[in-house]
Amino acid sequence: MGDTEKAIYSKTTISHRKDLTRSSRFGEFLIEKTIFSIGITAILILGLIFYYLVSTGLNVFATVSISEFFTTTGWFPVSSNAKYGTVPLVVGSLMVTMGAILISVPIGIGSAIYISEVAPAKARTVLKVIIEFLSAVPSVVLGFLGIVVLSNWVRITLSIPTGFTAFTGAILVSLMALPTIISISDDAIAAVPKDYRDASLALGATKWETIRYVLVPAASSGITAAVMLGVGRAIGETMAVLMVTGNAAQIPDTMFTSVRTMTATIAAEMGDTVRNDTHYFALFAIGSMLLFMTTVINTIADYVVTRGKKEGR
Repeated sequence: MGDTEKAIYSKTTISHRKDLTRSSRFGEFLIEKTIFSIGITAILILGLIFYYLVSTGLNVFATVSISEFFTTTGWFPVSSNAKYGTVPLVVGSLMVTMGAILISVPIGIGSAIYISEVAPAKARTVLKVIIEFLSAVPSVVLGFLGIVVLSNWVRITLSIPTGFTAFTGAILVSLMALPTIISISDDAIAAVPKDYRDASLALGATKWETIRYVLVPAASSGITAAVMLGVGRAIGETMAVLMVTGNAAQIPDTMFTSVRTMTATIAAEMGDTVRNDTHYFALFAIGSMLLFMTTVINTIADYVVTRGKKEGR
């Protein structure tokens, strides 16, 4: 190949490389703009949901005072003397949620530790599949099983008049929160560097001491986030609690009495309301409260995870 041919070949190669560079840069530009547009769209949709819920819900205060809505204990929206006190609904939601968390957190974290550190490889695979399957079961199916099986068991075992109680709802909701708590806690424990385990065992700690004093504290941010997300999952559950909690808008004395949650109230009453009526606006106000509560929970979970990453946990 002569000098002239070499020069032509070199120019052609350089030109081809420039074309490839321009093409790749243009492709990267399109991908970046597409991802940016999708992100902005998601934020706009979330903002519109917030705006619509809050703006519609605020209309309730044109006829209902703020103190009545947030402090009174009567929810009778369809009576001649209508009352829109959300206290029993909030208490019912918190009671079911806290009961579910008290059940699911110890079981969930213990299961995550067993799957991550104790279970054989084959058992670990099977257990993960079962957990994923549990998360895929529709809540209405669990609610149906709660009506047919769980409520009768609660009534007979505890010798109470009815099995449709906050305790029954807490058991069902704990089953729904378990997959989230187990999966995220398992990932957090598995993400702890192997050097931590080796160093602890080399210093003479037993396997259980290593889990208790090294792995769990090191994965604490992830475990806390799992619990917070489990709380968010529990407080937002609708169908199961609608079917098994009895739907009595009252402040319960114990976990073994009927309650009504905020989510169940919206699901049960929205279809029977008159559009732009006080009852209609009150349900939107309850939805705004729920959205605010879940947003706060998710924000706390995100903060805990971010802080844990900065601290190297």
